[in-house]
Amino acid sequence: MPASTRSIRLEIESRILEGDLTVPSAASGLVLFAHGSGSSRHSTRNRLVAESLQRAGLATCLFDLLTAEEEAADALSGHIRFDIGLLAERLLGATAWLRNEPQCASLRIGYFGSSTGGGAAIVAAAAQPEWIGAIVSRGGRPDLAGPSLAKLRTPTLLIVGGRDYPVIELNEEAQRQIPGLTRLEIVPAATHLFEERGALESVAALSADWFNTYLQQAGKSDFSEPDSEPGRG
Repeated sequence: MPASTRSIRLEIESRILEGDLTVPSAASGLVLFAHGSGSSRHSTRNRLVAESLQRAGLATCLFDLLTAEEEAADALSGHIRFDIGLLAERLLGATAWLRNEPQCASLRIGYFGSSTGGGAAIVAAAAQPEWIGAIVSRGGRPDLAGPSLAKLRTPTLLIVGGRDYPVIELNEEAQRQIPGLTRLEIVPAATHLFEERGALESVAALSADWFNTYLQQAGKSDFSEPDSEPGRG
């Protein structure tokens, strides 16, 4: 379906962050991407998922959680990508900006988090539950959300590669701590970056279904799984 794409500049905590906002006509929701582990809005993997979500009628916003200077420093030390509090604050700042943007103001927002961005998405959603209708974490580190796991009520889909063994265990443990609706999907034979043939396409399809289901249900007092799906996988 026809979509408009434009570059955006967000001022968050005196930092200017760059992003790309794509809004299909008659969009059913807006998905804000939280990149992790040294990634950016130019991530090939997240752009593939974003394009699939757009074809499913969802608006997307890919933006850099870090400035160019912070990315350069993080490339040397790797410390900023694990600053979940900082990443969550940036994510909340971008969410507030989008809620005031006329093109997006009527759209319910979801988060798509990758790697450490998955932990940041949970912290941000737990802090402002009225803003966020759904979360998808791809190869994420929800365990890094700490105490926020016990506060999370937003419907959350955890997607992990079938060969990403340590991260499977971390996601299983995190799922046990989340009181809200959660589902764990294992993509067979996929590793952490989902580089195997068809793996990212599976992630995209699962994500589109989740967002289109729960962003449309957002605002109801109770979330429940469709009859064809179990509450916890």
